[in-house]
Amino acid sequence: MRSIISVGAAMAMLTVAAPASAAERVETPTIVVQDKVTQPVFGYADAVRERIWVDTDFDSDRDGIKDVIRVDLIRPAATKQGLKVPVIIDDSPYYATLGRGNESELKADIDGDGLLDRWPLFYDNYFVPRGYAIALVDMPGTAGSTGCPTIQGANENASGPAVIDWLNGRRSGHDSQGNPVVVDWHNGKSAMIGKSYDGSLAMAAAASGVSGLSTVVPISGPYNYYDYTRTGGIVTRGNNYLGSLARTITADDPRRQSRCTPIWNEIGANDGDEHGNYTPFWHERNYLDDAANIKASVFLVHGIQDDNVRPDHFSKFWDALKTYDVPRKLWVGRVGHIDPFDFRRDVWVDTLHRWFDYWLQGIDNGIVGEPKVDVEPSVGVWEQHADWPIPRTGNVNMWLRPGADSAGGLALTPAQGAPTTRSFVDNPNQLEAAMMDNPNQPSENRLAFLSPPLEADLRISGTPVINLTASSSLDGAYFGAILVEYGPSTQNSRTGDGVAQTTLPEECFGESSPTDDGCYKPVAYRPTNVTQWRVSKGILDGQNRNSLAVDEPMTPGQAYELSIPLLPEDYVFSAGNRIGVIIVGSYRSYSADRLTSRPTITVNTKVSHLSLPVFGGQQAAREAGIPLR
Repeated sequence: MRSIISVGAAMAMLTVAAPASAAERVETPTIVVQDKVTQPVFGYADAVRERIWVDTDFDSDRDGIKDVIRVDLIRPAATKQGLKVPVIIDDSPYYATLGRGNESELKADIDGDGLLDRWPLFYDNYFVPRGYAIALVDMPGTAGSTGCPTIQGANENASGPAVIDWLNGRRSGHDSQGNPVVVDWHNGKSAMIGKSYDGSLAMAAAASGVSGLSTVVPISGPYNYYDYTRTGGIVTRGNNYLGSLARTITADDPRRQSRCTPIWNEIGANDGDEHGNYTPFWHERNYLDDAANIKASVFLVHGIQDDNVRPDHFSKFWDALKTYDVPRKLWVGRVGHIDPFDFRRDVWVDTLHRWFDYWLQGIDNGIVGEPKVDVEPSVGVWEQHADWPIPRTGNVNMWLRPGADSAGGLALTPAQGAPTTRSFVDNPNQLEAAMMDNPNQPSENRLAFLSPPLEADLRISGTPVINLTASSSLDGAYFGAILVEYGPSTQNSRTGDGVAQTTLPEECFGESSPTDDGCYKPVAYRPTNVTQWRVSKGILDGQNRNSLAVDEPMTPGQAYELSIPLLPEDYVFSAGNRIGVIIVGSYRSYSADRLTSRPTITVNTKVSHLSLPVFGGQQAAREAGIPLR
């Protein structure tokens, strides 16, 4: 049967030279495009399913044998008749343990023939019929790959590039019998996609500069593992976190855990838990420094309420992508650690489809000419912008006013007269709710500062920073800060990362086989009415005030200038509500590491201030009623 293809898809067509006579003519299957998107004209049930082991150059378990990476691959049957297709890769450590997606799907070989019958996520069901191959890669040290996981170590970061090298004929691979497997159906373009750990592996591959990687779609990934386990020189995940995670992702294989324990003990001895400083150990787990190597386009997605992989991961990398003019796109949703398939499903599938069509099939569908950023500043309100922070945002200094025993104030200029100070005693056991509650009531363990009720909505977009001039009664102290909205508002709850499964029927995306469909339970937000809301937070070890790599003890009683970045936000403070700034020491629900001592912290309220990224800048702050004095 002859395929009909639109003019706009000419660059996506694959043809062969005409044979000598019409009687001998055999048509090569082609990608079909209609309305500027690829169409599902290839089968799914009859798709080719393969399992390949890709050879590597590393030996992560030190057994004297180079590791091999297991790849489960599905591609249209038409690739056996000459169709050339791109590959979408999800490299993950979770296929045999925690699973993927909101429904924790695992890989499954149901009939025991050594090939997958059940494929996690919807990518295979949706994209294979449209002329794509899907490769699910077992990260080194997990599932069917050999070696040991090293938690973002060099071997793991090289796994995606190794598979891309095999696809492009630069590396060897073999089947279960050891027979070489050579790819002759690939169009030379690959993508990597994935959430959380998988997103890190995608970004690591992009930062390697590997040839043949056309685009990456990292979702809620940590792109600097120091920032994932530390904040401001303070351990936030607890001691030996990397070893704990390594055991979690190998829970299906006790023998591997036994073999890998010496490797993990070595990691634990070098991770610097005892001081929380940035050391060379973390460099191979930090892709920010390698952003200049990126040749692929990048589509970042993150939840602004993500308390697992905090949103400073996307904001720092977005800035790096701008610095090096990398083709890019960004989604920022009002959720926690959630895939966009589970918070904006229909729009996400359509957008991802068009993104892959453009970068992998060469279809000129206009997606790169659209606004780069989709952001959700309020629950259910999505906006498109040219950049993030959104244009016309400017930093506005809001200076602390001392107050008496109750809350101080905020103003747009420093206080007049002599310096004033306020003190409190660090309480390492104080919970976040106690820090925020009743800001007008005196507390010996925090300082509170409030704006007047706002006269108009005030939008922020970017990274707030608390700039303190403060001292400690001891040679060290932690300095924590919270940005709060006080007053009634509707928020997306942080419970369940902001989403919950709803009732059936399932929603289906793509085609099915007898053992695998693309159908998933619907999800919905968890809206909640609140009277106060933690907008952002941050913390700093006073001994890391000048460098995350070096501890510098504080001189008791000496004032230091301290800059504490809070987590990035895109948020609307509502008219009638108040902006609150809470200053504390240790922060129990934010950092695992808390001081055993209880220093007295003294803040110079005349020179200390909040730098807030306000849409509309100083004028918007004045119109919202923030006083000059």
